[in-house]
Amino acid sequence: MRVKTGTGTATVLLAVSALFVPGCGAEQSKDAGTPGAGTASKPAAGADAGAGSGASAAEFSTVFNTEQKIQAALPDPASMMGWKPKTGRADVVEQPTPSAQCGADWDCAAVADGSAKFEEAGETVTFHLRAFADQPTAQDACRKEAMQMAKYTKAEVAPLDGATSHAYYRNAGGLDGINVSLCLGTVVGQVTIEGGGSNLDPKTAHSMALTFIDRVRKAAAAS
Repeated sequence: MRVKTGTGTATVLLAVSALFVPGCGAEQSKDAGTPGAGTASKPAAGADAGAGSGASAAEFSTVFNTEQKIQAALPDPASMMGWKPKTGRADVVEQPTPSAQCGADWDCAAVADGSAKFEEAGETVTFHLRAFADQPTAQDACRKEAMQMAKYTKAEVAPLDGATSHAYYRNAGGLDGINVSLCLGTVVGQVTIEGGGSNLDPKTAHSMALTFIDRVRKAAAAS
């Protein structure tokens, strides 16, 4: 876990659960690179296409401001059968920036964030969660994020019940990929699937996003 303070950042490896394997952490998805495209079929190994479809997903007010809450909201090996867990991390911001001071920087006011990465058959999926102090701040961050990502090629990923979402193709570092951003409750979530030059199936991205929503909703209900 990297705990951000007003004077510096201390890094601590997470070893609380099997998901949080020591490693380098996930890439920052706001640097999405040059847009690509593709719709080749790939099965959503281990993902439950029916999860997280409840209309109440956007209603919770839980703030994910502890390491334990972030871990509970991220998919774990049990919810990602067929995918190998690679890395995980959680960051808690001790002195969050007021949203009024953030301007166009959509994740500036986050109180915490975390990520979990899985790998299967040469492809990786990264779940990234950014938590905010309340729903209005999260909604403002969602609007800013959507405006920034509008320049990339749109991906035709089906709507996600109970969450505001959009999807786009990305290409960076030699990896073609697809990204789904979603807003629910007090969090902004992103699911990024990348593979070595492969074309990625929007159905897989949709299924993974549903898995993420299900985890976030259950973690909110348990808090």
